[in-house]
Amino acid sequence: MVMILSVYLSIQQINRSFIYQYVWSWTINNDFSLEFGYLIDPLTSIMLILITTVGILVLFYSDNYMSHDQGYLRFFAYLSFFNTSMLGLVTSSNLIQIYIFWELVGMCSYLLIGFWFTRPIAATACQKAFVTNRVGDFGLLLGILGLYWITGSFEFRDLFEIVNNLIYNNQVHFLFVTLCSFLLFAGAVAKSAQFPLHVWLPDAMEGPTPISALIHAATMVAAGIFLVARLLPLFVIIPYIMNFISWIGIITVLLGATLALAQKDIKRSLAYSTMSQLGYMMLALGMGSYRVALFHLITHAYSKALLFLGSGSIIHSMESIVGYSPDKSQNMVLMGGLKKHVPITKTAFLVGTLSLCGIPPLACFWSKDEILNDSWLYSPIFAIIACSTAGLTAFYMFRVYLLTFDGHLNVHFHNYSGQKSSSFYSISLWGKQVPKTIQKHFCLLTLLTMNNNESTSFFWNTKYKLDNNVKKMIRPFITVTHFTNRKTFSYPHESDNTMLFSLFLLVLFTLFVAAIGIPFNQEGGDSDILSKLLNPSINLLHKNANNSMDWYEFVTNASFSVSIAFFGIFIATFLYKPLYSSLQNFNLLNSFSKRSPNRVLWDKIIHFIYDWSYNRGYIDSFYTIFLTGSIRGLAELSYFFDRRIIDGIPNGFGLTSFFLGESLKYFGGGRISSYLLFYSIFIFLFLLISSFVVSFQLHSI
Repeated sequence: MVMILSVYLSIQQINRSFIYQYVWSWTINNDFSLEFGYLIDPLTSIMLILITTVGILVLFYSDNYMSHDQGYLRFFAYLSFFNTSMLGLVTSSNLIQIYIFWELVGMCSYLLIGFWFTRPIAATACQKAFVTNRVGDFGLLLGILGLYWITGSFEFRDLFEIVNNLIYNNQVHFLFVTLCSFLLFAGAVAKSAQFPLHVWLPDAMEGPTPISALIHAATMVAAGIFLVARLLPLFVIIPYIMNFISWIGIITVLLGATLALAQKDIKRSLAYSTMSQLGYMMLALGMGSYRVALFHLITHAYSKALLFLGSGSIIHSMESIVGYSPDKSQNMVLMGGLKKHVPITKTAFLVGTLSLCGIPPLACFWSKDEILNDSWLYSPIFAIIACSTAGLTAFYMFRVYLLTFDGHLNVHFHNYSGQKSSSFYSISLWGKQVPKTIQKHFCLLTLLTMNNNESTSFFWNTKYKLDNNVKKMIRPFITVTHFTNRKTFSYPHESDNTMLFSLFLLVLFTLFVAAIGIPFNQEGGDSDILSKLLNPSINLLHKNANNSMDWYEFVTNASFSVSIAFFGIFIATFLYKPLYSSLQNFNLLNSFSKRSPNRVLWDKIIHFIYDWSYNRGYIDSFYTIFLTGSIRGLAELSYFFDRRIIDGIPNGFGLTSFFLGESLKYFGGGRISSYLLFYSIFIFLFLLISSFVVSFQLHSI
């Protein structure tokens, strides 16, 4: 129902450019008035459509995906609460209302990430997400209170006008307004996983896969982009904040792409991809490209939701072999050759992969290409980084695709005999069933399989010791309960039609949703649906709504970006797809294995890239050592000071009194003659000491 209403409101705004707002008083006194209500404008309409369409598809998908889970009802309760909170967030009419729903979204995220709270790693992940977001949320709260202090209002339009007038008339300190704006942006940095508060996003993949698709593709992480877009009329009058937003965006773009290069977990690779794409959106907002940022938000949301739900289908099928174990069912090292067994999922995943790589005519190509073009006009350095990252995106996304579907660790599938009495390895164990040539010349998988304690290289003919847990992963045929039917599988199998239906609709969105933002004429004006929808907001930002396109210039620019994407795909294909064919030709491998100076330098570069990516850029380690470690050390020091100094002084007096009393009680025997004797002795000693003191003073005089 909400989805239908969202579409209806969007159509009305396209035709009439109306903005709906209704508020009612909640708290009123002489000095303070707090109002609640809703605001329906183009930005809200876009977010409503994204949340409702992706949300309903995730609900359909989750019905089958979570059918086996004991927390089925609890999952849907959390999911519904999250959707409600997100809808309240995007329809909020003022900052204080946004903050309330902002915290509710964070709470729901905490519950959903830690849905399987009995697993220590999931419990740790939800705590990490909660604490990291509290850092940004505290800044957001301070920024809201600071702006209210100088404006006396929480309402967006009043706030923008008052701040603009105060700055123009020099009635407020510009540094204070800049600080408040920075604190507001801090909330968006944490929620949208921007550097340096991005560390929670990959660990959030410990939640169920549908949650990864909903929260970390189209809704929760998009809340930060929504907040910056909502407050952009405030940010545009402060150039320092706009520059800071663009810098954070470009750093996040590059960092997310480099950290995705060597990840083994399929969902974690997609998480870093999400981080990088959110960086593109933040970069566009920092450059003032309001329309382009929202265009990429739309195209990326459907493409990434498709990829996450596709990964869920892959994990679902892998669990039929390795059992329920995220360390195994999500590990791309253990996958390969799945295209023969899950062809529909493979096709859907390929569409999402090509879209994210920026291959025309899929959705993300149109929006990402506009961001790249705008970056050339904004800063050549930013443009070079953004274009290079586009190539990295194509590389790591096709790496995920090839390792999952066309990978070279699929020997156990080729050896499948189809007999119930046979058992097979769930991964290639480099044992009897693997050709010796592959054991001997296993070299192109170094970036994927090497461990921290192993010395490896990219092209050497080196044998690698497998983990003990991997060696035990031998499973026979298993029986899986599939609704009311019991089906026996000995290989990965396609998901149920309920899950495939959601994938099919997301494929359609990925193929055709970009049509809303493509200018189809060269006459100027609002030449596409998205520009017509955003026209009031663009006018508010004093931007030119003319989005006409010079097709010759477009083809020239697009050729460059597509060439970069194809180059990344080519490198990924060269390294990961032709393993078997390349291993047949030993001359190439032997030539690379020579210890020449160039070979040593290349090996060091590969080691550095792998270590940087696999260890998450050492940012988590930095936080653990310098932040967590320093806080823990400060806590231990405070504990020592409190126990030994603050409590130690009164406790010391008490202990002294206790021991003194215990010592004196032995001098009392209950006999008066003894008391008189001790009294006489003490009197004699007192008089003796007094006489010595008096004689010494008289002698000194």
